[in-house]
Amino acid sequence: MKRLLDLARLAVGMPGITSAVGSVMAEAGSVCLEGEGHAEAAPLQVDGDFHAEFVLQRLEVSEQMRRAHQFETTATERGACGVAALLIGELTPYTILEEAKKGSYFDYWLGLPGGFLFQGAARLEVSGIRRADESTVRDRCKVKSEQIDRSPEPIPGFVVVVEFSRPLASWEPWSWQHRIPEILAAYLGKMDHLLA
Repeated sequence: MKRLLDLARLAVGMPGITSAVGSVMAEAGSVCLEGEGHAEAAPLQVDGDFHAEFVLQRLEVSEQMRRAHQFETTATERGACGVAALLIGELTPYTILEEAKKGSYFDYWLGLPGGFLFQGAARLEVSGIRRADESTVRDRCKVKSEQIDRSPEPIPGFVVVVEFSRPLASWEPWSWQHRIPEILAAYLGKMDHLLA
């Protein structure tokens, strides 16, 4: 039996998403899904590192919602962030703690529910695509993985690309282990400078 991923749950909020922001994400995602011809309940395929199937439940879309989310790029990104936030809660032990600052190379800080700020922290980079083929989705995952790789912190993370025409969520973990030599060299360089 497929699990339910209900966009209306976003209106409850999370530690790093207010109920108002969550409601905007739910509306935007619903407008995107309706715009791609999906009924109020549509199958959502998750592929990449995790393989799962959900029933993605959208809101009933009003004319006012359509007018409020006409800028397709913004609606797609907001909707994708909402879907990704719900998937994080379903597929990992994490929740959204806070939005990352500009220039961080990722969108959200993740943490354990009820834990201290950044205890068990990870990062989340999200991208939304209204309609594209699988190759384009894979390419976007690669680009976003390279983007999160530019962040200086050696903290694990996730890249989630949401494509609304199928709908599909491509999910890739990001690990900093391949950067250990670079991190050690930078640390040792600082130590040499301090000892000189």
